[in-house]
Order: sequence, then C-alpha cells, then structure tokens
Amino acid sequence: MRVTIEDLGGFLQRINCIAARAGTHIILFDASRMAGKAHVMAALHHAFRSLENDTMISARVEVEALLYAAGSRQIVEGIQFGVHAGENMAYLCLCPESREAWEELAPLFSPADDEDWESIDPEKAALLCSLFSITPRELEVCGIERLQDLVIERVALLEVYR
Repeated sequence: MRVTIEDLGGFLQRINCIAARAGTHIILFDASRMAGKAHVMAALHHAFRSLENDTMISARVEVEALLYAAGSRQIVEGIQFGVHAGENMAYLCLCPESREAWEELAPLFSPADDEDWESIDPEKAALLCSLFSITPRELEVCGIERLQDLVIERVALLEVYR
C-alpha cells in the first residue's frame, strides 16, 4: 500500500485508535526494508508467538513485529522497519482481519498494484545485506537468489539471542 504521512506521531495515534475500536492489531512495515512477503510473515509469526508465550521484549506486539523484522532487540533499529514521515510503500497487516478497520483505513492508503515487492534489485539487495550483516562470502556460498532466506534466518535467530 502507498501512504503519505505528514505527522508520524499523529498518524500512528490514529492507526492505534482504529485498531482499538476494531479489536485488531495494525502493523505497518516499510516495504523498502523488507525481503518480500515471507519476511513479513516470519516477523508476524515470531511476534505473535512471543505474545502467546509471554516473552515479548516490547510492550506492544506491533513493536515486537518490527523488532523481528529487523532481527534486533533494539527498539531504535526495529522502528526503522516501520513507516516514516513522507511517502511510504508499506505492508499493511491486520491481525486478526477486521472489515471495520479496513473501512477506516481505506481513505488513508492507496493500492500499490504496480509494484513487484517480491523481486530484489541490486540496490535493495545491498541495503538488505547491510541491514542484516550478510557478508559477500555468505552470498557467494548461497547465491543471491537465497538472500530472502538469509534475511529470514536472521529474523529467526532473534529467538536465540533473547
């Protein structure tokens, strides 16, 4: 989804109010830092498992999902995987699904159907390697086509580093 955010604090407060009214969690990932849908799903899976097991690092599952997306225990690093002020391409996740929430969110977002979020161009590959400390040697051994798998491995490793 596309969204332009002028006031990040105000926007997030509005999102939280919609979530509370609808009884759902609304989690927004910055698509430019995500290695595709599998990366999003892995972060959500681990965050909600931490919630169920009462082992969360953060106070909110939304932040926990961003921490897993970043593969980091550091809130400062995790929030970089969320939306920011300005123009955003974002994965918009409602957990659980809520028609009421979608109806309230619809005016804020526009579809990004023209984007191929599963492909990783060289510029994004370099960013992902930097963000997740993936070495040239790892890419040489695994191949660039396995970059998404290496990122998801870093997400899963956060469980071990807790």
